[in-house]
Amino acid sequence: MPPPKVSEFTYTFPVQGCEATYQRKLLVLPKTTIWAGKGCSFVSPVDGVVHEVNIKNRWKPSTDRGQDREGRFVTVAGEDGVLYLGGHLDSVAPGIAPGTRVKTGQVLGQIGNSGNARDTASNLYFAISWKTEPSVWWVRRGMVKPWNYLDAWLKGNRTLSPADETRALVKRTGRTPACAILCTSKPEPTPTPTRKPRKKPVEESRQVTTLNG
Repeated sequence: MPPPKVSEFTYTFPVQGCEATYQRKLLVLPKTTIWAGKGCSFVSPVDGVVHEVNIKNRWKPSTDRGQDREGRFVTVAGEDGVLYLGGHLDSVAPGIAPGTRVKTGQVLGQIGNSGNARDTASNLYFAISWKTEPSVWWVRRGMVKPWNYLDAWLKGNRTLSPADETRALVKRTGRTPACAILCTSKPEPTPTPTRKPRKKPVEESRQVTTLNG
């Protein structure tokens, strides 16, 4: 017997073509790490429109800027009103740009370890939230715990939707809640000025005349 249809939307697990494992508990942020081989496909979980794309790996350990920690990433604003983020990508698929309409299961990029995952195995940073301006980066990195939905999409109940939970959270926090966790960056290192060696003063030569007698 097929699982009951619980929403009008159809979802798919966001990693395709590879074996994958993922965390099912809250560590620091309400997101999950999906472990999969480098080059595996990150696909759109639902029909929607690409919202943000970052093709440059700007993260540096010296500054650890919050908006750069996911490295290369793509976000999709789903037709269900939910925003989905896939980060730590090795590359973004050709043709994927803000405003691009995508279908469930369409390849958005390839899994890697960009951003602050550079010293880990390849993985997909997967987060569920809602659409905001790019300057409110702490929302896109995860607001709704994703693992119950991942479990359902992986095991066959592809209509279980995070839309209701997301709307309820927006109602409680507002669309632009203040950042509360991992908000600050490291200060930019101040370059040490290099001092030029001081030149020794040139001694003036004086002619001394002596008088005899």
